Amino acid sequence: GPRSMTLKGREAAGQPPAMLPTANGSGPSQELEGHWPEIPERSPCVAGVIPVIYYSILLGLGLPVNLLTTVALARLAARTRKPSYYYLLALTASDIVTQVVIVFVGFLLQGAVLAREVPRAVVRTANILEFAANHASIWIAVLLTVDRYSALCHPLRHRAASSPGRTRRAIAAVLSAALLTGIPFYWWLDVWRDVDPPSILDETLKWAHCLIVYFIPCGIFLVTNSAIICRLRRRSQSGLRPRVGKGTAILLGVTTLFTLLWAPRIFVMLYHLYVAPVHRDWRVHLALDVANMAAMLNTAVNFSLYCFVSKTFRATIREVVHDTHLPCLLGSRPEGMVVDPVLKPPGLPKGTGL
Repeated sequence: GPRSMTLKGREAAGQPPAMLPTANGSGPSQELEGHWPEIPERSPCVAGVIPVIYYSILLGLGLPVNLLTTVALARLAARTRKPSYYYLLALTASDIVTQVVIVFVGFLLQGAVLAREVPRAVVRTANILEFAANHASIWIAVLLTVDRYSALCHPLRHRAASSPGRTRRAIAAVLSAALLTGIPFYWWLDVWRDVDPPSILDETLKWAHCLIVYFIPCGIFLVTNSAIICRLRRRSQSGLRPRVGKGTAILLGVTTLFTLLWAPRIFVMLYHLYVAPVHRDWRVHLALDVANMAAMLNTAVNFSLYCFVSKTFRATIREVVHDTHLPCLLGSRPEGMVVDPVLKPPGLPKGTGL
């Protein structure tokens, strides 16, 4: 083109070729002197619309399933008055809040619809709710773990101390603590906007996040679950049949799923903090997208675990679905049509007088 012809004309006239402007506009290119200076540009979103589709499906399926789980667990808690059902009910309610606040408001509304063009005060206020929902969900699982440990390793003390009122007070204390621990994250700097090197406050908040939602809970899970497994092994060695109850199986499943699904987010968060920021490297950007999707999957998988482990839970789900479906059938019947009762009274033989 004209530009290459100009360069060839300069070479033919014996003049040195004109130096092209560099990235920072300061003299000749630094290609021979070293690497190009880092340009503060945002890394591209390689995942494209996949996260939006994923979170839409997760919300569309996970929210109704969690609502169904809440109704079933509420019935079981009212019938049996067992602490484990109250803890699972509170855990499911926290998962519902997490799906609404983080998946819908955070990822879909702020991220996809509004493209993060939200006033800073609104974003920071939403941060408090998001982190409080996370803390509540995770630390209620810690309460469930401690309750199962106490029931298996100290059964007499557990029977004497456990009651529905004490269980509700423990849940209320955890929810209050979760809200309080979410307040400092008002000053959380979103990793997508984290252009400058992390400040002391930013580094402190990110480490607090990793400790509160992962390292400390996983440490408690490891200690209590190891004690439970050792207790079951000692029973088998003493000749007794090691009975793994439904509550213990659900506990091991819930804690294992949480540990596996949240590990990628914690790893990427620390990698972003010390190695490569999200806004500079598209690979870290992609890794954080995948890690967030895996972490949010934890809010929707417990229903499948409960159905797989507990026959009582499956029967209660069928009962809830039947009770919901029956009024719909009665409401949709034609006017004037008489519906026979489900249970008919025993009839009298033909020809018998009253």
